[in-house]
Amino acid sequence: FLGPNGAGKTTTLRIITTYLTPTEGTVYIDDLNITEHSTELRARIGYLPELNPLYAEMAVYDLLVFAASVRGITGRRFKEALGRVMETCGIREVLHRPVGELSKGYCQRAGLAVAMIHDPQILLLDEPTAGLDPNQIAEIRKLIKKLGKEKTVVISTHILQEVQAVADRMVILNKGQVVADGTTAELMAGFQGKAQLTLEIKNASEESIQGLAVRFPEIQVQDQKLQDGAGRLELEYPTGRDLREQIFGYAVESGWVVLEMSRRQARLED
Repeated sequence: FLGPNGAGKTTTLRIITTYLTPTEGTVYIDDLNITEHSTELRARIGYLPELNPLYAEMAVYDLLVFAASVRGITGRRFKEALGRVMETCGIREVLHRPVGELSKGYCQRAGLAVAMIHDPQILLLDEPTAGLDPNQIAEIRKLIKKLGKEKTVVISTHILQEVQAVADRMVILNKGQVVADGTTAELMAGFQGKAQLTLEIKNASEESIQGLAVRFPEIQVQDQKLQDGAGRLELEYPTGRDLREQIFGYAVESGWVVLEMSRRQARLED
């Protein structure tokens, strides 16, 4: 999930984990309704929140013992699970150190180990690289890519480069709505062939703005912030055509006063 702060990414993840009950709509995992099968589905999900809730005074080993016991994993099963997460998450060298003494990168690795102690099929990671330095970010992204070969990994982030680095599919959220959904390659390619034109105008009627899209079907009105016919109009159209002259001609014909016109390549960040 990609989107700005407040887009609904964390809320969506919490609904998937069954921590929150949706007010509308339904989530299915393996054809099971999460509301009706919450207990069963929790066993299939591992969740790493953005604010990693680890006990600072506990050693990593004790933390894993606690997390495993909550899920009924003890004895030989725990030894097997411990060996698996130590190897996968790379925490062997800090296993007996208190969490409070770990770097942020190792805290994230310890949090991942807790989330994976029961070997879930699905991993939900909320802003997994937030607050890390560049080297730690690279290490966590590499680990996420590795996990993605074995499990379904869902991350939330507001950083486009993170999605490009680790994700095969991208869902873009804004204000609680899905605004784009597709493979990362498809969505990136879709924006590379578009240009954006921003106009500062006066004396523009709503009818004339609607008429612009009728006159030029390849133009899409992306945003308009006008009051009494004055303000900003944002248009988008294929890069292959330079429509500035035609748009300016239409503006003059429609009685607009054009104060400014600027063109740039459309970006997925927008």
